[in-house]
Amino acid sequence: MNDILPEQTPVWRYLEATVESVLGQYAYSEIRLPVVEKTDLFKRSIGEVTDIVEKEMYTFLDRNDESLTLRPEGTAGCVRAGEEHGLLYNQTRRLWYRGPMFRYEKPQKGRYRQFHQIGVETFGMASAEIDAEVIMVSARLWQALGLLDSVTLQLNSLGSNEARGRYREALVAYLEQHLDRLDEDSRRRLASNPLRILDSKDEGTQAVLAGAPVLADYLDDDSRAHFEQLRALLDGAGIDYEINPRLVRGLDYYCKTVFEWVTDKLGAQGTVCAGGRYDGLVKQLGGRPTPAVGFAMGIERLVLMLETLDLVPAHLRQPMDIYLAAEHKGIQHQLVALAEQLRSELPGLRVMSHFGGLKNINNKARQSGAPLVALVTQPEEGLRVTLWDGDTPYHGLEPKALKEHLQNWLSASAN
Repeated sequence: MNDILPEQTPVWRYLEATVESVLGQYAYSEIRLPVVEKTDLFKRSIGEVTDIVEKEMYTFLDRNDESLTLRPEGTAGCVRAGEEHGLLYNQTRRLWYRGPMFRYEKPQKGRYRQFHQIGVETFGMASAEIDAEVIMVSARLWQALGLLDSVTLQLNSLGSNEARGRYREALVAYLEQHLDRLDEDSRRRLASNPLRILDSKDEGTQAVLAGAPVLADYLDDDSRAHFEQLRALLDGAGIDYEINPRLVRGLDYYCKTVFEWVTDKLGAQGTVCAGGRYDGLVKQLGGRPTPAVGFAMGIERLVLMLETLDLVPAHLRQPMDIYLAAEHKGIQHQLVALAEQLRSELPGLRVMSHFGGLKNINNKARQSGAPLVALVTQPEEGLRVTLWDGDTPYHGLEPKALKEHLQNWLSASAN
């Protein structure tokens, strides 16, 4: 678990504000969820034989000996909240959330045991149009962040539960003929969750999978038609994608559409956003049958991408617009008053006041790194300010003239 330091938080705010803006264009509503849920919620939704439930959850007993878990993902809690507050039955919902998740796994670059996600969940819509919309939401976000050329969309269809069951039988029968060539994890998963073997990174297992049955050959007609409609919608929107027949999701509740946005800009190919359709989950958790589709994205990895590709707007690294200092201690109180006046009359202006020693104050002010620096003086005719806008000095400005200059500067910066 790690701290997010002051020099890092501006990038986080920029990313979160961009996400909020894009989701607003599609009329999605924010929901805020607790970080602790009953353990049974995740066992019933994610699946007891998944790595998350078996090895990665932070689970503990509270004072009433009730088993609670720090949420490892957001979808189950969102479904629970929707059911608890009557938001889902016979309704359509477009929801999103953000916040920390917790998994006990090996920390690596861009991945921590406390990590942060932004999730999007939609309910009550069964057609491929909503599958396409959630993918378009993510594509528009990449475009807004300048990442569209650095990510690739991978698609697959898992079909219905029945179709997936038939495929599972065929896959297990094939893999049992090659047990000696499978890695230890894959042999363990063969009896409990064989589709996860398709995700194996082991070279020997991948060589075995090259000849394995393909899920697309087992799809039911409805799932096949749904997938073709989704592809047509994405083609019409000009969104490029690759069909990845080995793409499965690590959670048990997915069906039909699954997708991932992957990148090679962080070293080995990594996933930055993933999701799909989970029509059976609401019923599985005690509600009425409700179609649903959504995705989640890891904030740490996206921040890392923005920094690696130098896509962070330069002004975000600077916490202030103007650094304000007084020429001598006798007018420090007027410095404070001027700073407050500027904040009141120019709400968009970020003002930092100098409250330290005044030795070499000219140099200290200029070394602050602020794009604007102002030194307050008080000659006989009244309060005056020397303003440096870059390397250009403006001497002897009255407060009114200073305000006009700053107003023009803010307008130019906004454009």
